[in-house]
Amino acid sequence: MEALRAVIAEDEPLTRTLIRARLEKLGHHVVAEAGDGAQAIEAARIHRPDVIIMDIKMPLVDGIEAARTILSETPCAILFLSAFNEAELIEDASATGALAYLMKPFRKEDLAPALQMAVGRFRQIHDQQKEIDSLKDTLETRKLLERAKGILMDRHGMSEEEAFKRIHFQARNQNKKMREIAQSIITAADLI
Repeated sequence: MEALRAVIAEDEPLTRTLIRARLEKLGHHVVAEAGDGAQAIEAARIHRPDVIIMDIKMPLVDGIEAARTILSETPCAILFLSAFNEAELIEDASATGALAYLMKPFRKEDLAPALQMAVGRFRQIHDQQKEIDSLKDTLETRKLLERAKGILMDRHGMSEEEAFKRIHFQARNQNKKMREIAQSIITAADLI
């Protein structure tokens, strides 16, 4: 696994020091440490880490609430640590978007696989989301093109092929995307 940029969010200084030592021994870089959830949110905003290793029970803002904020603002892999194994706590962590969960105290050999799983799963989810967004954009573009072609066919008696060629030609000549030309045709038709 390549070196990761990590933030450690843990309210116990000794545990933070232990985690830092283990991460550095694995070849990762600790870019920030936080003693509470509010500091973890700020560290994520500033450093944009690959992973945050975060205690669930922390002062000011707990780890679950901090994770919600971080994932909405600066998404990254989150690995939760906790001394508690209550089912409700684990469900909350999972619902938040945590990708791995380690019980404290954890063995040093447990950290590397948990990190690898959390980061790998985060990247997979991130790639899937990009693909979904791309497909949504393609579908929306297709809908706009179909609507614009329909307008040109109705108003100017063009065939579907002629309407498509007109949109394509205008896009090329104006150095714009076909979606933009289609949108302008639709907007103009709505005004008339």
